[in-house]
Amino acid sequence: MNFPNRLYRLRRERGVSQEDLANVVGVSRQAVQKWESGASRPDMDNLIALADYFQVSLDHLILGTEGSPSEALSHSRAFPARGMSVPLFEYKSSRTLFGLPLVHICWGLGICRAKGVVAMGNVATGLLAVGGLSAGLISAGGLSFGLLALGGIAGGAAALGGLALGLLAFGGCAIGLLAIGGCAVGLYAAGGAVYGAAMAVGGSVSSPNVAIGETVSGGPAVFFLLENLRDRISQNGYQSEINALLRVLPSYLPSTPQWLIRLLLRFGV
Repeated sequence: MNFPNRLYRLRRERGVSQEDLANVVGVSRQAVQKWESGASRPDMDNLIALADYFQVSLDHLILGTEGSPSEALSHSRAFPARGMSVPLFEYKSSRTLFGLPLVHICWGLGICRAKGVVAMGNVATGLLAVGGLSAGLISAGGLSFGLLALGGIAGGAAALGGLALGLLAFGGCAIGLLAIGGCAVGLYAAGGAVYGAAMAVGGSVSSPNVAIGETVSGGPAVFFLLENLRDRISQNGYQSEINALLRVLPSYLPSTPQWLIRLLLRFGV
């Protein structure tokens, strides 16, 4: 059996497509097709990646003879192919939607890509994506992007994370139209250290319009000191003081919905 036939047999026994194998090695699907047809042969880096993936020796892969698999594998791990990934676990559902598998899970060494309606992997893309790097309608991971994104660094329409960037941003450091966090910057912002272009509520606060905080700076519109406000809240109750603010603030924020003002007061006061 020659190399093209041997590669075809190994791939079929593993149950992966030419595209899947191409993703593992880091080449195009057309390259794998040429290898199997005998039109071209892989270089040494790609041979090492193939031997590592199929768990066979280079002697067996190239010549069809049994050399020392452990020796071949140790060399392949010492000198991995560029862009190589070695799945430790992979599952891909046979059912598809819009050409994507309903579920694709791929975890392993290197860059293991998962693409599906539900995708989980080192790199994951899908409607629901979970992984080290994830992108999807709903995504969660170390670095995530999506309509709803959760992660160490999150970016999306609604983002929650250590560093969050979005229209609605919640996190240690939050930047957005509405930002709530330890350090928050936005049109409306609440948190520890806060800048809000329209309204800011929290500890150290700056705003050119409405600032409510323990220390405040900014424009001349309206300022409230939280220490005094909290004294009044302890005497008169939270809701009565908030209702008093809600009667005053709309004149300074005529286009701002009361629910948004109430939300900022709830998080900041």
